Amino acid sequence: MFSGIIEEFATVKAINHDRDNIDFTLSCSFTSELKIDQSVAHNGVCLTVVSISGDNYVVTAMKETLERSNLGLLRIGDKVNVERSMMMNGRLDGHIVQGHVDQTAICTAKEDANGSTYFTFEYPEDKVMALHGYFTVDKGSVTVNGVSLTVCNPTANSFQVAIIPYTMEHTNFQDIQVGTTVNIEFDILGKYIARLAQLSKTE
Repeated sequence: MFSGIIEEFATVKAINHDRDNIDFTLSCSFTSELKIDQSVAHNGVCLTVVSISGDNYVVTAMKETLERSNLGLLRIGDKVNVERSMMMNGRLDGHIVQGHVDQTAICTAKEDANGSTYFTFEYPEDKVMALHGYFTVDKGSVTVNGVSLTVCNPTANSFQVAIIPYTMEHTNFQDIQVGTTVNIEFDILGKYIARLAQLSKTE
């Protein structure tokens, strides 16, 4: 479980293909604090640390993860937002993030907002998935590349988020341009509510 509050970004050091899987070697400031089998969110995707060597650690992404996320697009030198799993004895500063990316979206607009920056993201409209809670609501929560954000101006297949300078500086939002593919995880609370609404119709 995560909160969507990014600790920093890790740098991709190596990429190795193993059949349908990809092993990513990364480096960040807290590598020495990691342990084998620990869960770390990478651009919002929960991955398990499988090895550690010096300043580097390795995580493995399986085929389904690669198909649902932007991890397969990573290149050596890319910056990846990372967050270790949430500690249950502190404040929940973001929102409940599972680390289970639902799908990708494309940045379709980037606008200066007199200090902050508005990003617009668009994803394929799917009415069946929307009935299962895969949608955004105004002032609701959404996770973009692992970052917990508040939704603005949602439509059936798009939404905006406002990024403050601090978030821009400390996450890979600094690299997002029009056309960039990002990972999105819809709010788990919306999915539960949608499921309950479906069950109530069958009673």
